[in-house]
Amino acid sequence: MTHQLSELTAEELRSFVAEQLERSRGRTVQLTDAVDTDDLVRQHSKLMSPLVWDYAHIGNQEELWLVRDVGGREPVRQDIDELYDAFMHARSDRPSLPLLGPAETRQYVVEVRDKVLDVLDHVKFQGGELLDNAFAFGMIVQHEQQHDETMLATHQLRTGTPVLDAPAPPPGRRLATPEVLVPGGIFEMGTSIEPWALDNERPAHPVHVAPYVIDTAPVSNGDYLKFVTGGGYQDPRWWSEAGWAHVQKASLVAPRFWELEDGNWLRTRFGHRELLPLDEPVMHACFYEAEAYAKWAGKRLPTEEEWEFAARFDPETGRTRRFPWGDESPGPQHANLGQRHLRPAPIGAYPAGASPLGVEQLIGDVWEWTSSDFKPYPGFRAFPYDEYSLVFFGSDYKMLRGGSFGTDEVVARSTFRNWDYPIRRQIFAGFRCARDPRPEELG
Repeated sequence: MTHQLSELTAEELRSFVAEQLERSRGRTVQLTDAVDTDDLVRQHSKLMSPLVWDYAHIGNQEELWLVRDVGGREPVRQDIDELYDAFMHARSDRPSLPLLGPAETRQYVVEVRDKVLDVLDHVKFQGGELLDNAFAFGMIVQHEQQHDETMLATHQLRTGTPVLDAPAPPPGRRLATPEVLVPGGIFEMGTSIEPWALDNERPAHPVHVAPYVIDTAPVSNGDYLKFVTGGGYQDPRWWSEAGWAHVQKASLVAPRFWELEDGNWLRTRFGHRELLPLDEPVMHACFYEAEAYAKWAGKRLPTEEEWEFAARFDPETGRTRRFPWGDESPGPQHANLGQRHLRPAPIGAYPAGASPLGVEQLIGDVWEWTSSDFKPYPGFRAFPYDEYSLVFFGSDYKMLRGGSFGTDEVVARSTFRNWDYPIRRQIFAGFRCARDPRPEELG
């Protein structure tokens, strides 16, 4: 409901913000209470911080922006600012820092939250961009939810007894067609009206997209397995030069967490080893793997513009929607979000989430690699700090869209832009393919 925040009274807005703060903290507590002290302080992968660092970092960002900046209050723990500055220390180095221990971390974040709730009780939602529609609070809620997804990825990397559980997602169904023709046209990409949208999603701007064909669902494990067993990882024809070099250097033979045992393909999911579910979207594939599969299949990855056009444009009305299904915020009938199921749902599980053209599962399940680099939109303005987006623009990063089963609904906008290095596989990422239309398909 974030697009309707301007319609709320001040007290209704306070109540909504408090609810979002509580919801995000509940998830953080669940992820950190699920493991013992040793697991909290251990680095489970050089790619990730110890869980206890993420936990204290969440509290420190909340203190910096809401206690000190918005609230104008005295610092709670100014002495730890440098320890939890993500730009000061690489993830691989964080375990060696004099971090707060688990008990001290929990005490710190509780103290910060108490002060934040007091600020919320007294703040006036006016007087600058940080306060308009409670933007600063929304930014911090989203920050915590993004770190919760990062911590969920750390849980996937940890070894030992499984500690997380969730019900199975809804069943899938066979789709009527594997791909659809998108007629192309001009649409409004990005947003200037979503009150909690972050700077790289702004401003809204017209984009012309030529006709293209896109898969109606993400590529499944079953389809990707054909690439694996067909020798795709041994054939340089399908890989870019950089991708082939990475495959050889990293000795890749399949997506991360897949393994072949006694003729059966298995995967490990949050400590559970299970038969590879062929009907789920492929996950833990890097950009290079997605790119190679698409070429092998005679297709390509969609551009970021094509992805958003498929997710938002209604060809019947010519209107740009908030989501594939309309303007309503995501519900459990639309998409697999918020760590509700701890796995991608089978292909076809969310017919209510389809776009007008019948493209499904664009939101949730797996982040989807696109072919685009991370670039600013025309008219981009860094806000409220350069380090959120500006310092990352360039060809080093590839764009991911749509969110995963671990992404919260407060983040999972159709305009939300995620980015990562093309070699990253620990994230909950998959992809769908696109292609240029054949002349006969254009009529």
